[in-house]
Amino acid sequence: MPTNEHDLKQHGEPDQKGRSTESPGYETTDVNVNGVVVFLAGLGGFLVVFFVFCFVMGKVINSAIQKADGPTTKWNHTSDFAGAALNGGKREDLASDPEMEQKQLQQLTATFPSPRLDIDDGEQSTADLHAREDLLLDYYSTVPGEGSNIRIPITRAMELIAQRGLPVNTQTAATTTLMAGDDKPEIQAPLTTGFARTGYELDTIEARAEKMSYGKAESEAKAEHAH
Repeated sequence: MPTNEHDLKQHGEPDQKGRSTESPGYETTDVNVNGVVVFLAGLGGFLVVFFVFCFVMGKVINSAIQKADGPTTKWNHTSDFAGAALNGGKREDLASDPEMEQKQLQQLTATFPSPRLDIDDGEQSTADLHAREDLLLDYYSTVPGEGSNIRIPITRAMELIAQRGLPVNTQTAATTTLMAGDDKPEIQAPLTTGFARTGYELDTIEARAEKMSYGKAESEAKAEHAH
């Protein structure tokens, strides 16, 4: 006598949940690989066709815009962003507006005329100006466009003036008469030269001198070790 209710059911008879041996409620066979392959191939083909369609439409739209802009002249530029010369003046593909605006801003800042706004209160500009002046005042140099004229250091020029003296116009000195109440001017040496370097410039010069002395000492040490 059967004691299990399952044994009382005949083969193939559905249970209370509608399951039977023909439809047990789960997959009894493997996945159809051919169907998956066909689906992936169709999806890939659709993506290729969609990409080609978008590419062709982009070319058509760009051609229409360039045709509407007219020929490129000095008054009409199809592209003025950085790198347009490398692209033949063509518009950039797949470039966002913020990216193109940043490139245009970089081009404007690169070609912005001088004088530009100083961000360090002009300390670096002043130091560069004095450095260029020092090169002209402390070293021999030639005058551009005048091969026969040579600049000499200011210390050497002062020595030559002290030896030879300044030229004096005797005719003007003889004919000049003093008016009533006038005194003969006396030339006195100024207390200062009227030139003072900034603190930033002094720090820069000191750091440069320390770097040069360190490099010189290092080169001498290498030369000693080589011998």
